[in-house]
Amino acid sequence: MIKKAAVILAPGCEEIEALSVVDVLRRLNVKCDMVGLFETKVDGDHGILLTCDKTVDESLLDYDLVAFPGGLKGAQNLRDSSKLEKLMVKRQKDGKWNAAMCAAPMAFARYGLLDGAKYTMYPGMNDDISSEVDNGSFKEDVVVIDEEKHLVTSRGPATALAYAYAIAEVLGIDTKAIKHGMLYDFLLENN
Repeated sequence: MIKKAAVILAPGCEEIEALSVVDVLRRLNVKCDMVGLFETKVDGDHGILLTCDKTVDESLLDYDLVAFPGGLKGAQNLRDSSKLEKLMVKRQKDGKWNAAMCAAPMAFARYGLLDGAKYTMYPGMNDDISSEVDNGSFKEDVVVIDEEKHLVTSRGPATALAYAYAIAEVLGIDTKAIKHGMLYDFLLENN
């Protein structure tokens, strides 16, 4: 069965964090939809106009994984959407995978998805959300996977590929060949 993922794009999103996930998953033959929070045309944080496949609706419940890119303004837009919050809370209750990186874990904190979870986010931002997270465990790792809560989180733009590969891996996909083909293993070996 083909896996399905969605990347939620809000105005002000960090483009590299959104498109890295879409690119990697599509290379791996995952059906990955770009989903606009408000509309199908989304202005990214750096003036790149992104064209989405659809907008947020109840179908988010059908995806194997839903990912949030960061970008402060984009993350704030995700955080403040009560419609999105209801869908994401239901996804977590149903045991579905959810992912957020950079500033976007602030939305998960508001929704209660980080309560009791291991997570990471952009350096220094954990202090801003700590009052909203009940018994969460912040880590300074590049990517943090919480198997029990079905969460993947990551730090920021430079960690976007590591985040995308981790997302593929939690979906049960072997990433060894794509890491080699995209020279990710070369980067790690020569750094």
